[in-house]
Amino acid sequence: MAFLIVTTLFVQLLMCFSQQARGVNFTFMREAVEAPALAYYDYIIIGGGTAGCPLAATLSERHRVLLLERGGSPYDDARVLNMAHFADVLADTSAASPSQRFVSEDGVINARPRVLGGGSCINAGFFTRAGPGYVRACGWEPREVASAYRWVEDVVAFQPELGPWQAALRRGLLEIGVVPDNGFTYDHILGTKVGGSIFDAQGRRHTAADLLRYSRPDGIDVFLRARVARILFARKGGKPVARGVVYHDSRGGTHMAFLNLGARNEIILSAGALGSPQLLMLSGVGPADHLSQFGINLVLDHPGVGQGMSDNPMNAIYVPSPSPVELSLIQVVGITRFGSYLEGASGSNWNSRPLGATAAAASQVRNFGLFSPQTGQLATVPPKQRTPEAIARAVEAMSQVPDAALRGGFILEKVLGPQSTGRLALRNLDPDDNPTVSFNYFSHPDDLRRCVAGIAAIERVIRSRAFSRFAYPNFAFPATINVTAEFPVNLMRLRGGSDPRALEQFCRDTVMTIWHYHGGCQVGRVVDRDYRVLGIEALRVIDGSTFNASPGTNPQATVMMLGRYMGVKIQKERMIAEGSGRKP
Repeated sequence: MAFLIVTTLFVQLLMCFSQQARGVNFTFMREAVEAPALAYYDYIIIGGGTAGCPLAATLSERHRVLLLERGGSPYDDARVLNMAHFADVLADTSAASPSQRFVSEDGVINARPRVLGGGSCINAGFFTRAGPGYVRACGWEPREVASAYRWVEDVVAFQPELGPWQAALRRGLLEIGVVPDNGFTYDHILGTKVGGSIFDAQGRRHTAADLLRYSRPDGIDVFLRARVARILFARKGGKPVARGVVYHDSRGGTHMAFLNLGARNEIILSAGALGSPQLLMLSGVGPADHLSQFGINLVLDHPGVGQGMSDNPMNAIYVPSPSPVELSLIQVVGITRFGSYLEGASGSNWNSRPLGATAAAASQVRNFGLFSPQTGQLATVPPKQRTPEAIARAVEAMSQVPDAALRGGFILEKVLGPQSTGRLALRNLDPDDNPTVSFNYFSHPDDLRRCVAGIAAIERVIRSRAFSRFAYPNFAFPATINVTAEFPVNLMRLRGGSDPRALEQFCRDTVMTIWHYHGGCQVGRVVDRDYRVLGIEALRVIDGSTFNASPGTNPQATVMMLGRYMGVKIQKERMIAEGSGRKP
């Protein structure tokens, strides 16, 4: 009997721990409509995304933290947590979608997260660290960085099991000289490797929101659908000091949160590469002439806010396969010496049964993923023509396409860096609306050179002996280039008068995003190396908007690491200062 009681208690404990590990039972997570009209905290974090969640969890260990997220919970949307429905989330353009679509001024269709966990809830799941050179350039302490990565990886990162298509891609990369073979590793190393994934063996997504399991429950409040309108400032000796925030709940109710008294209490922006510079501007921090156009009271003329916006350009080649292929997102990467990353995704991600649909219903409604008329990446309906009627006609036409015609995979290349940059500006005074942003893809010649080299390398992989099982023997690469160039993947106009087979033109005409955009609050321009906003007290920005280049082959691991790393650093510095009695 005693054994049964102990066993029962142990099982209950494991179930409770499992629930918390999945993040479905956080007692401190509530809707913003339940928030008090006025409250006080040691730290107020704006944005419960890839950086905000680990940062909030860490700071809550010793302090009172408020985490404000404009979206809902990922645990309430089964599509977010299921790899097979990756494209469905991106195709959902409703106001409640975890993904908010925007189109850059360049004409490239993109997405920003609107959900607790941020970009880790809507991305392709690849998990890889930044290289040692990147860590040195940022001035981070390598030992603390490694510790922070491990803290993240213990919860969200997994070693994927390669199916035949991904294994063939790996062998093909090695055959064409993307060497050495680095096996499975989270590290960023020249050659071919299998990286980590935030999808487990069952295809379940694990997100930055799961890192909130580390939180001290009494030390944190997480409010969902909390839309921050602006940051509030006071002045100290003529210098702006962040004091609080105003935010609205889903019913339009207004709430205010202020910092407790204490010189080291802070407001931290973690709203992402679009949200953080946008909210600084809406709060009166940004280029004075731009803010004056919207009648915004100037707190600090900060010309660098919104500058240095970059998005790593991605170009993809669709390779139809004579053999069945597995469902996979990014698992293998070739890190080349010429500055292009080669990756691939395959399978029924563009031909799967809608979540919850019966077999009969699935025969009537098919998900074409990246080919979907709704999604936008390789749709057959141009973006400006995506009316409900046009989409319905496209779905009907594509329903007649045999499954075998959509059987295959994409091999894509992504340019490192990049060196091309643009800017972000306000469109209006609505913090929920998208700002205007341009990335000026391929405006720097090195980016274009790397794309051309990457596309040429993809052709060699497709023609390799290792990949021959998944490419037709009469595969004609020039014809594939021409067909791919006809997909309306963006709003750019094809340049007339040039050879459509020219790889430079192909790169320009078919550029897409892989959702690795960054900048807008860059280190040295808007924030210092400790991510404090220059010229303002008690305000930091900690997220991808501070990056001058995208880390590794995918930024999400490093953004999560940064949240943990800076949370630990802030706490250590505070303990030293308060323990010694020194004034900060």
